Amino acid sequence: MRSSICSLLPALVVATTLAAAQSSSYKVIPVPDGGSISGTIKWSGTLPRQLDFPVTKDPQICDPEGKKSVSLERLIVGPEGGVANTVVYLKNISAGKAMDLPEQRRHLDQRHCHYIPHILLVPQNAELQMQSSDATLHTIHMDGAASYNLPFPFPNQINSRNMGTPGLVNLRCNGGHVWMNAEMMVVQHPYYAVTDESGRFEFTGVPPGTYQIVAWHEGWGLAGKEQAYDVLTERTVQRPIFTEPKTWERAVTVSPNEPTTVNFAIRNK
Repeated sequence: MRSSICSLLPALVVATTLAAAQSSSYKVIPVPDGGSISGTIKWSGTLPRQLDFPVTKDPQICDPEGKKSVSLERLIVGPEGGVANTVVYLKNISAGKAMDLPEQRRHLDQRHCHYIPHILLVPQNAELQMQSSDATLHTIHMDGAASYNLPFPFPNQINSRNMGTPGLVNLRCNGGHVWMNAEMMVVQHPYYAVTDESGRFEFTGVPPGTYQIVAWHEGWGLAGKEQAYDVLTERTVQRPIFTEPKTWERAVTVSPNEPTTVNFAIRNK
């Protein structure tokens, strides 16, 4: 088994960089002697302060426990130090197995004024299915590789859109619930994973070869606030602005029918 630990300084990344990093001509081929890559994304050092935001609208729906504020969900670290919502992917792979990304990452719900899941992973030219479980008006505003502004005035009605362009998409609510935020990657190959609170990821059926493996996190800093528009009340509201995403990257070599391990240690610098 090969083993390596990455503890590199993070670099800033934007949607165009992510789109360029993906293969533009991925081909599905048999992988009879494929290897695997697995590992974890763990937090190293002192945790930054959690970002919270006051519930300024629909508290009976958005804040049923009466906490008066909600987490912005930008950094979630599990009890054993695993960093959730990190996207791990192979950057320079041009051929391999067929698309088999998890279905739950392409179904978005708006529940208690949160996007669930917080990180979406949708194959290029596949549909993202969206709904709202809340009895209030939400709108999903997308910018980046997709550009939509979709209203959800009624609960539990499915609205679908095809994601035709690869890259990063930011999601937010224009219905006054300014703390709602999520990220979506529209991808061209199946070697992507999103970590849970264990921080674990795994790729199977990887053709033997040397690749760049990337860990991408949306970032956990607050850069300030900006004016936004509530389409229902027609009032100006204050929306949080987040710092740029962060990435960590290294080379990994996959041998036929062998497991490979890559562990990332990330920190607040």
